[in-house]
Amino acid sequence: MDFGINYEMHSRILVLAIAALLDYLIGDPWNWLHPVQVMGWFIQRYTHFWLKHLSSPVPLRIAGVGLAIALIVGSGTVGGLIVYAANLIHPIVGVVTESILLASCFAGRSLRAAADQVLQPLLQGNLEAARNQLSRYVGRDTENLSEAEVLRAVLETVTENATDGVMAPLFYAIVGAFLPMGSVPIALAYKAASTLDSMVGYREPPYTHIGWFSARLEDGLTWVPCRLTVLTLALLSGRLRQVLQLCQRDAPQDPSPNAGWSECAYAAVLGVQVGGSNPYKGIVKHKPLLGDAIYPITAEVIAQATQLTRRNILIWLGMAIAALYIHSP
Repeated sequence: MDFGINYEMHSRILVLAIAALLDYLIGDPWNWLHPVQVMGWFIQRYTHFWLKHLSSPVPLRIAGVGLAIALIVGSGTVGGLIVYAANLIHPIVGVVTESILLASCFAGRSLRAAADQVLQPLLQGNLEAARNQLSRYVGRDTENLSEAEVLRAVLETVTENATDGVMAPLFYAIVGAFLPMGSVPIALAYKAASTLDSMVGYREPPYTHIGWFSARLEDGLTWVPCRLTVLTLALLSGRLRQVLQLCQRDAPQDPSPNAGWSECAYAAVLGVQVGGSNPYKGIVKHKPLLGDAIYPITAEVIAQATQLTRRNILIWLGMAIAALYIHSP
């Protein structure tokens, strides 16, 4: 038996488990420098420079490709170097460092906290405070939303971001655990792609051209983990065929290749309907209806959605750990 390889596989299992536990228990401490903050700083300065000096579509698209490659490769490389340096100090320091960096790629607790910050005043009858809290997390206008619309917005946010904020980073962390570089570089690279999409991946000016590549790349990177999330949710529901049929019926109507599938899968499992009319800067935009409105959306339904995400995480972690044990010599 090669004890070096065996130890490495066990340390990778430990890192996955610790990182998931850290995200569940602690999340992202506000006073800690987060990798996404560094990524956001770089994106802002890069785009500000090129938007100031370029105006035609083709050069802006080339600059956008450069932005994506630089940030994604740079994030993965820096993360790998930090882990390598930490392991040179001591293997335990390496495991701790890698676990903290990997936990920063997951947003499970952050999503739950965001939902709670909106739901708490809403359950206390303070609709105005709930609207104000919601405005921190969604792009739609919140000033005149009804209680039902606030609840729908929270559920849509929780279920859309469950894929790109939790399950997709976990997917790439698991993939990385089977590769020589480990989980952190691959997960951080995906996190960089996701951050790019959230900051510049818009069809509206000024990011139409400079963010085009980032938006398409994130769509492609999220496609597989999104479908695996849908499949896992359908299996958890015990109604595999029904949930998949509902998703096939409704999800393709959504302009996003991933968000609609993620939201629809949760809606189908929970027996609720999302989508509809949303105001953005005074203009009402219509999103396709996803799922059947068997039950109303309530705070309990949103709690069930977050529980489904936790169960998804545990299933994927369990399968990954089993596969790593089998893979280790």
